[in-house]
Amino acid sequence: MEALTAAAVLFAAFFILLFAGIPISVGIGVASFLTALVFLSWDDATYIVGQQMNVGIESFSLLAVPLFIFAGNIMNNGGIARRLVDLALVLAGRVPGALAHTNVLGNMLFGSLSGSAVAAAAAIGGTLHERQKEEGYDPAFSASVNIASASTGLLIPPTTAAIVYSTVAGGVSVSALFMAGYVPGILMGLVVMTVAYLYARRRRYPTTRGLTAGQGAKVFLRAIPSLLLIVVVVGGIVAGVFTATEGAGAAVLYCLVLSLIYRSMTWTDFKEVVTRTVVSTGVVMFLIAASSAMSWIMAYTGIPTAITNALLSAAESKTLILLLMVVVLLVVGTFMDITPAILIFTPIFLPIATELGMHPVHFGMMLILAMCIGTMTPPVGSVLFVASGASGVTIEQVVPKLVPYFVGLILLLLAITYIPGLSLGIPGWMGLLG
Repeated sequence: MEALTAAAVLFAAFFILLFAGIPISVGIGVASFLTALVFLSWDDATYIVGQQMNVGIESFSLLAVPLFIFAGNIMNNGGIARRLVDLALVLAGRVPGALAHTNVLGNMLFGSLSGSAVAAAAAIGGTLHERQKEEGYDPAFSASVNIASASTGLLIPPTTAAIVYSTVAGGVSVSALFMAGYVPGILMGLVVMTVAYLYARRRRYPTTRGLTAGQGAKVFLRAIPSLLLIVVVVGGIVAGVFTATEGAGAAVLYCLVLSLIYRSMTWTDFKEVVTRTVVSTGVVMFLIAASSAMSWIMAYTGIPTAITNALLSAAESKTLILLLMVVVLLVVGTFMDITPAILIFTPIFLPIATELGMHPVHFGMMLILAMCIGTMTPPVGSVLFVASGASGVTIEQVVPKLVPYFVGLILLLLAITYIPGLSLGIPGWMGLLG
């Protein structure tokens, strides 16, 4: 009964505040405090909620989040995106709809380096928008490709989503999560490219003029310093040379050096990058702090245990329970960004997943992919709004073009959910699963 009362107060307060237009982080914090007041005195609720918010962000591993945000912002201004787009164009140039495939590959490369879907959508989509328009691409189609592929970087390491999940899930190996993200992330890109290819072939979109071997080699050599960031950061973390936080610091230093070499960022640009990083970090860290208070009140009142028992008793089939979890996560993704969703639903669903014999790394990939789909769905999808704005099209114009991608990506999500080897194959082969 206590768990039911707590869940009713917590989620009712949260959704009322959410639909009233209150920021998600504030809604989470206020809802958590109101729920605490039901079971605790004013003094105890105030002290404990404040304490849990502080404890939630008092983590060395979470220092990687602002550092990766900083690295991503530097890359966005440091000339790295242009070099990655040129490399992607070389790789995809001879395929119908070459610029669309370039967009996908560019997002996979840039997103994996920056760890930000929004940054990838803005940088790669903004770089290619005018050229796609000049070659006769439907702007809504171009925007849909950019939106559907921007989130691949949330799976392909290094990614802050995996770091946040690792922290909330109780110290799940970041190295294992990073390695587990490669196959789902690459498959996500291939699904988007397949849909884009079928559309481009039907509309007879052109390939691009082929480059000579020498020109292609020159483009590749120009991109090597940017690509080496993956080797330095991911390789160093997996090899145990440094932690995820130290790897994020190395990424910042590496990006700063590249920007100086490329001479593509002025002092004014650097100050703007720092300002954006501070603002973004403040938003993310307050969100993590508020979500930590919510996680504590849920654990205190037994909400995760009650939900676990209810689901396990309502459906005896593991297949059906996992399907219900997928449906809930997809619905949640339509109105909640990936960070709060991970922070709120990991404590709820991870116990169910482990009870069913699901490895925490496998569950993490399922959760992150489901939230990746959520970033491209209305009414709250952050990537949807950023990429639409960059392409100059309305939400109403681009959403119908996204439907085939939704179908393909949901099928991929089901495959990731029911085929553990897609997530666990690489980290298992490398001996990272413990």
